[in-house]
Amino acid sequence: MWKDYSSGYIKNNRSSRMSVVSAAFISALLLALLCGLFYNAWKYEVERIELKEGGWQSRIIGKFSQEDVETIENYANVKEVVVNEKGYAGAEPAIDIYFDDMKSVFSDTPRIAELTGTLPENIVYNYELLAMYLIRGEGDSAPRLLFPMFLLVTLIVSFSLIIIVHNSFAVSMNARIHQFGIFSSIGATPKQIRSCLLQEAAVLCAVPVIAGNLLGIVGSMGLLQMVNVLLGSDIAGRHKAIFGYHPLVLILTLSVTIITIWISAWLPARKLSKLTPLEAIRNSGELQLKRKKNSRLLTFFFGVEGELAGNALKAQKKALRTASLSLVISFMAFAVMECFFSLSAISTRETYFERYQGVWDVMVTLKDTKVDDFEDIKDIQQFAEVKSAIAYQKAVAKRMLTEEEVSAEMKSFGGFSHASNYVTQTDGGWLVNAPIVILDDNSFLAYCKQLGITPRLDGAVILNQIRDVTNPDFRHPVYMSYVNENTTTVLRQSGNEEMIAEIPVLSYTKETPVLREEYAKIDYYELVHFISTSEWKEVKGQIGGSEEDCYICVKAKEDVTLEELNMLQNEIASLLDGKYTIEQENRIQEYETNENQIQGMMIILGGFCTLLSIIGIGNVFSNTLGFVRQRKREFARYMSVGLTPKELKKMFCTEALVIAGKPILISLPLVLIALWYLLRMSYVEVGVFMSEAPLIPIILFMLAILGFVALAYYLAWRNVRKISLAEVLRDDTMM
Repeated sequence: MWKDYSSGYIKNNRSSRMSVVSAAFISALLLALLCGLFYNAWKYEVERIELKEGGWQSRIIGKFSQEDVETIENYANVKEVVVNEKGYAGAEPAIDIYFDDMKSVFSDTPRIAELTGTLPENIVYNYELLAMYLIRGEGDSAPRLLFPMFLLVTLIVSFSLIIIVHNSFAVSMNARIHQFGIFSSIGATPKQIRSCLLQEAAVLCAVPVIAGNLLGIVGSMGLLQMVNVLLGSDIAGRHKAIFGYHPLVLILTLSVTIITIWISAWLPARKLSKLTPLEAIRNSGELQLKRKKNSRLLTFFFGVEGELAGNALKAQKKALRTASLSLVISFMAFAVMECFFSLSAISTRETYFERYQGVWDVMVTLKDTKVDDFEDIKDIQQFAEVKSAIAYQKAVAKRMLTEEEVSAEMKSFGGFSHASNYVTQTDGGWLVNAPIVILDDNSFLAYCKQLGITPRLDGAVILNQIRDVTNPDFRHPVYMSYVNENTTTVLRQSGNEEMIAEIPVLSYTKETPVLREEYAKIDYYELVHFISTSEWKEVKGQIGGSEEDCYICVKAKEDVTLEELNMLQNEIASLLDGKYTIEQENRIQEYETNENQIQGMMIILGGFCTLLSIIGIGNVFSNTLGFVRQRKREFARYMSVGLTPKELKKMFCTEALVIAGKPILISLPLVLIALWYLLRMSYVEVGVFMSEAPLIPIILFMLAILGFVALAYYLAWRNVRKISLAEVLRDDTMM
């Protein structure tokens, strides 16, 4: 019986059928697109991490015998062992460990270290890679936002889709309340009615769900290719994204889609099945107005029409609340994301490109080259287009600081009480990192002149400053003296602190050489040393720890153009090609690339926000249109007692203003709170943000809300004008 009834209704009600099918298809399409994009974002991040850091899960630092290596290889959960002879951070060799079951990495690695006699502090975990597989350790304090963002976005989208699909089912089901009342009166149980409605939903949604998922997969593939085109493949640190899809993603997408549609169908079906036969039979679909407390505010501003509008809105409070909530979510997502884009652009410029605008124009990396073996820097310094060129290399070292050497300013904010794992406390004091920046001789002499000291090659310049770590404002840091000044500095080999080198101190300074380098950004307690290449040749036997690559920081003439920088790069390449393996970066090109990346992300995420907005606005539009259309008898009664078309139109305008304005008024304070939080976390000044605030897109969104609600009432008004009072009031089905 129910099968025949459902089949007949589906065949004979094309508009209702198409509404449900369209809603199901859109839901499946959006969720499949979303899941496909996030899976490929996850896949890309994993590939990026593996290309940058390697695919190892844990690393043990130290020198190991072949027997130790075999012990690790024979450990039950170990998949592969790679001996890293180049050393960790240029210090000493290490062993990279790959596990069969990554979940056990934080329990198995300490056991492996114990078997090889390795101290716990010599264990390093690839936290960034492990976090991509939802494996977190106690030492991983960095925020991992990809999965939380995916979960949040999925929940928002699912909730929005539940609302809009629910409305499609509700319209279809509510139109048959009278029929189901008759069925109930002749013995149909609520369970049978629910089963009937859910079986209809299953039949209508099966094909669109499959088709939507397939099209969503194709769409995510197309969007990924668009990202590759927008961002290009020549960006330093970026590799081409290759589309991938895992069967588990399809299962997840189908599951989320089915759950979303099932909830959307179950809610109105449950409500309908709970109606008593008498309630269902008497229900005509007319809005049932109840006597409630008058809206004084609407009455005050709009008179009788405002009172009538307030009563109608209160009678349909629950239905409109759902639509308003959908719009609030959509508006918030759109506004917050637009503000986030603006903050990201400001932050990128302030933290990188603007900060180093006058520091570098071309950066050259010489692979596997020592600065003390590089003689061609003199030729580069002689290029006509070059204002300055510095060849340098970085090395790692340690320095022991005693209580007497720590400055009074440093002690004033707690000394080493806030120090991280980078500082080791010993009986003699604190062992801190002392990175060495090795400058070519000419550049080091120029640096000495810059500081106003006698140019010499046989000594070190120490960056004597430390950030107030108790001040979280990273954009406006407060610096103070780190150590008390001594005439010599004793550097120790990293990993073998018994090996030392004593170097004369030429100067303590807070002024760094003109390099594209940032100091004390991760390890706030590092004590940076600048030395000449000649001095490095004297002490490298004791200290060691130099990186494999050498760098050249080139500053061109003033007001240089992109074309001129490209020509300069070609000159440098002509000089160095064949002798060295080089990589080059161009400041202007990097800036343009960064802008393209931001624009590409804005297009993608902006499109997503726009999609959410369309869902919210569409939901409000359909709710509003349905809300007005079911009130024909109400409008007929008003007109029969003397309400003029002008007054009815005023009532419509009042309702439209409330429906559109209320979500905006609710959303704006929430957006401001979210914006305040973002500004507080990013430490961007309010004035700086306001100069680039996305006011126009947000205002346009508000106008779109008002416009679509107004359109719904306009369409309803066109129908109301055609109402025949006699026919409407005589219609017994509207009792």
